[in-house]
Amino acid sequence: MSYRVLGKTGLSVSRVGFGTWQFGGEWGRTFAFDEVARLLSHAKDRGINFINTAECYGDGLSESLVGRALRGQRGDWIIATKCGHKYNGLFDRTPTWSAREVAMQLEQSLRHLETDYIDLYQLHSPKDHFFDDGELWAMLHEQVKSGKIRHVGISLSPNDNLFQTEAATRLGAETIQVLYNRLDRAAEQRVLPSCAEQGLGVLARVPLASGFLSGRFKPGQIPSFSPDEVRGNTYKPEQIERMVAEVAKIQETEVPPGVDITSWALAFCLRHPAVTAVIPGMTSAKQIDSNARAVELLD
Repeated sequence: MSYRVLGKTGLSVSRVGFGTWQFGGEWGRTFAFDEVARLLSHAKDRGINFINTAECYGDGLSESLVGRALRGQRGDWIIATKCGHKYNGLFDRTPTWSAREVAMQLEQSLRHLETDYIDLYQLHSPKDHFFDDGELWAMLHEQVKSGKIRHVGISLSPNDNLFQTEAATRLGAETIQVLYNRLDRAAEQRVLPSCAEQGLGVLARVPLASGFLSGRFKPGQIPSFSPDEVRGNTYKPEQIERMVAEVAKIQETEVPPGVDITSWALAFCLRHPAVTAVIPGMTSAKQIDSNARAVELLD
């Protein structure tokens, strides 16, 4: 594994982090605690030290599984979570963005994660007008002073949102999380250059394009995705067919022979000089190994 300092935070994070949306139950299956503990232990053995979770990956479920799995290991991990939504059910959230609501969410996340501090606390897909809420930002920085939060970040939506990116330094946010992968390179146009100019740490989310860049899906052999999981809920069948066809072309024309497309796709993101780390979700030791090997392609 290789490591890089996350912007100006001083946090040295593994270039391949561990995304945990899947633990919240919206990817077609549930995870038992013992399975989560094994996965995180294996990731640690591969040198991964950074975890990204969120308040609404399940009703605190992902955070709680992570917190329990990391008992006695808090100093070995850098933990990022998010704020801004109340989970009501699968793909159903209520925005909760007042300073009071976010402060309450922070306390809940601390309890779920079984920790007294969060390394990186990120606004989760906020609307632009929240950037004018002085009370919200003042509360966040008070929490930094108290030690409950070490650093504040922004998880962008949409992924070309230059307004939010350019506001980061002025508001004291030190990182940007943005959707970025070989199939969706919109962030390259404005967001990533602005991050580089400001010295912001960058976390590339969905770096495997919801698993389509794993090479598991072939043209003419595409499974039917349930509406109860992210891919079936997000994409229409014709969109999935186009993505699978594009990945097949990429594998044929861009991925060197003998190179795993998963490792290649993550390395593609990491080669951008503005990107600090990628945060793919992982559900097996095999996936962890494949993802961790991405750093070997950067030499």
